[in-house]
Amino acid sequence: MPDEKTSGPGEYVVQMKQITKIYANGAAANRGVDFNLRRGEIHALMGENGAGKSTLMKMLFGLEQPTSGEIFVNGEKLVLSSPSVAIAHGIGMVHQHFMLVPSLSVAENMVLGMVPHKSGIFIDKAKAVELTRAYSEKFNLHVDPEAKVMDIPVGMKQKVEILKALVRGARILIMDEPTAVLTTQETAELFVELKNLKKQGYTIVFISHKLNEIMEITDRLTIMRKGKSMGVYNTKDVTKEEISRLMVGRDVVLSLQKDKAVPGDTVLRVRHLEYINEWNKKMLNDISFDVRRGEILGIAGVEGNGQKELVDMLFNFNTPNAGSASVNGKSILGLPQQKIRELGVALVPEDRMLYGIASGASIEENVISDRSGEKRFNKGPLFNMKAIHAEADRLIKEYTVLCKSRSQQVGMLSGGNIQKVVVAREFSNHPILILADQPTRGIDVGATEFIRKKLVELSRSGIAVLLVSADLNEVMELSDSLIVMHNGSIAAYFEDTAGLTDEIMGEYMLGLKKQSAEEVRRVCHDQET
Repeated sequence: MPDEKTSGPGEYVVQMKQITKIYANGAAANRGVDFNLRRGEIHALMGENGAGKSTLMKMLFGLEQPTSGEIFVNGEKLVLSSPSVAIAHGIGMVHQHFMLVPSLSVAENMVLGMVPHKSGIFIDKAKAVELTRAYSEKFNLHVDPEAKVMDIPVGMKQKVEILKALVRGARILIMDEPTAVLTTQETAELFVELKNLKKQGYTIVFISHKLNEIMEITDRLTIMRKGKSMGVYNTKDVTKEEISRLMVGRDVVLSLQKDKAVPGDTVLRVRHLEYINEWNKKMLNDISFDVRRGEILGIAGVEGNGQKELVDMLFNFNTPNAGSASVNGKSILGLPQQKIRELGVALVPEDRMLYGIASGASIEENVISDRSGEKRFNKGPLFNMKAIHAEADRLIKEYTVLCKSRSQQVGMLSGGNIQKVVVAREFSNHPILILADQPTRGIDVGATEFIRKKLVELSRSGIAVLLVSADLNEVMELSDSLIVMHNGSIAAYFEDTAGLTDEIMGEYMLGLKKQSAEEVRRVCHDQET
């Protein structure tokens, strides 16, 4: 049951009252939302993409302004006109995508915008290092002040982001998907640190789609749907199934059932792939593996260990320094992307906004963009608009894209529905190989359920699937076989994911364990290396 009525207003450090946000195009992101935070609590903010939670937090952090409603911080009514005003009142935000400069040191990143100077424009690096060390010790968030950000692991980057907010005086921390790219061990460590902050009286807003983590770390939760609050609950009083139902408006299957894979011939064959990036760092080191018809081969690893670079090579976003990759015996390295598509390769890219859609174009234009040259969509020099409309309407229905019409601009959809537009295009054009790179990152539980089911369904129909995911539960649940990457190499290969645990995976992902070359070589099913 909602617990809000039992609480008096004096105990709140934040009160957002009847917040409404209507954009210039008439879209309502929030409608009469109340959101209250107690001092020293970890409070989950949950909802599908497009439910309004991000907009609500942007208003609390001064990135956007409400159309109507009031915001009180420590009992004082405020107009949070910018992030600097929010920071001045003790509100900090740790964004899902790290806002760090890779070429600078941890200490230099720590003081950006509040740089201690010796004189003139020169940074007092010694003072920045001293400040970083002091805060690192104070909050038990241990980082290396002098290391370059590009060289530190993802878990440490997360700590740097938290420390950046604390250094600026934040007592209220908004954390957007803080565990999206962390291993089980790094997540456990982060939770210890967040609980420590809570004991010291800090208040944390925890935005996440991971229900297990919500149940473990939070005290209360606010659930949003379609711009409105569906209630505030003590976490201990609700189940994961009840939370999902409140978010989506229907029952959601939280565990995926799939038939055992019966792999066929090799579709994707990768051998001895190597890549050195612009900073002369080897991101891929002698990578070899096969993906077969009718199976999902997963790639797990802490972000930054070569997964992104691997996908980039396979779809010609970049060129390797050595090695080969072929689809049904035909080399794909360096081929134009349209030629790769013609070989039957589909891509669900990691960054859907940059590589997955044309945000200013319509849903229809996006879903037929890879097949507009087909004879069925053309009448001589003109498009066959009737056939194009029918194709777009079919895909919108089949992939349950929530929209006003096929002509709606894709960029105006929620994140989950944008991803459905991407997968509708990529899954529906008869691929023989799907490269699925972070296919459910940052999307709601309903869209996640749909896309995961679709990947399994397509693999069981005989399509080869290469799945790259930083979500450990996802990659273990969906994959039939699994590669773990660490430091640009294959650290482990598991022919069967049954029996794998988060702890075992984490040891290989963090480089604490590594299989022998012979064990790893099993992923090349013809054993030719």
